[in-house]
Amino acid sequence: MLPILLAGGKGSRLHELTEMICKPAVPFLGSTRIVDFTMENLRLGGAPEVLVATQYRPNLLHNHLKNRWNDSVAVGIRHAPQMTGRPEGSKGTADAVRLMIDEIDAAAPRDVLILAADHVYRMDYRGMIDAHRAQGAAVTVAADCVPRDAASAFGILETDCADRIIRFVEKPSSAPTWSGNPAVALASMGLYIFRWDALRALLMNNPGALDFGHDILPQAVSRGEAYAHTPGAQTPFYWRDVGTLDALRAAALDFMSDRPPFDLPTPPGAISRLGVVDSIVMKGAFVSEGALVAKSIVAPGAAVPFAMAIGVDPKSDAMRFRRTPDGTVLVTPAMIAEMQPMADLHVSAGR
Repeated sequence: MLPILLAGGKGSRLHELTEMICKPAVPFLGSTRIVDFTMENLRLGGAPEVLVATQYRPNLLHNHLKNRWNDSVAVGIRHAPQMTGRPEGSKGTADAVRLMIDEIDAAAPRDVLILAADHVYRMDYRGMIDAHRAQGAAVTVAADCVPRDAASAFGILETDCADRIIRFVEKPSSAPTWSGNPAVALASMGLYIFRWDALRALLMNNPGALDFGHDILPQAVSRGEAYAHTPGAQTPFYWRDVGTLDALRAAALDFMSDRPPFDLPTPPGAISRLGVVDSIVMKGAFVSEGALVAKSIVAPGAAVPFAMAIGVDPKSDAMRFRRTPDGTVLVTPAMIAEMQPMADLHVSAGR
């Protein structure tokens, strides 16, 4: 089994948080970054090595993986623009793996474990590997139930009684239900185990297939060779796609609660709560005494000054910061800096 970690995402829905770094390198709580959840899963499962495919603004991620994880899991970084000689690098998730075909062939794995670097979850991959091999599947897709009214944000699976995937629809407006429950749907976690010979054939025979969800998985489903694995079917399971500001804040708050889903890969240390309500103050950010921050993400380097209130007045927040339709406010150093001349002007006028 060869693990391959796809860590090239730009994370455009995280806006200013990914201006200078890729989404997997975005801070979560304390010293933990989003990529650390998948790396911890690999460590706990005893994986000796992982190939990491990177693309967008990778320098911080490269340094973090080498410094934090290389003693536990040997990290082999493959930067797509260097492999292709093109600034844009690979053209999709499947294309990123296609670029490494010769190297994977040399390793001669029976199966490859395709992982996303931008999800928050704890999972022992060995149970999924066992199920994949017992079923003789060409591909096994990790899946979790989601509210049916939120299914339009996911790739949705429909399975038969043997867990064979009989239908896959990407971000449907009307999703098939799961397990007879009209309120939930079965969502792909973007985590796959492929028999290498099957995936290799799909990649080589379909050069226009660039993405696993859009291009590769539907072909395997149409051939009756794809199965679903639901790690939360028997025991409570926590998995979150933190691709938006709202989702990132909600997941971080889960881990700040009195009963977090599980331990963070790196202990968060002291988390400031003074003047902070339903918010994340990322490592390197600061909220002054006397300030109030609600429903916000305070990015590294941002210092919220005395008496400033954020997350209280939607109109004012939208003028000064980035505010999502669901009410999460992003505060960055640049946004605070833009307000400073105005504050100085008011002080001068008062004199």
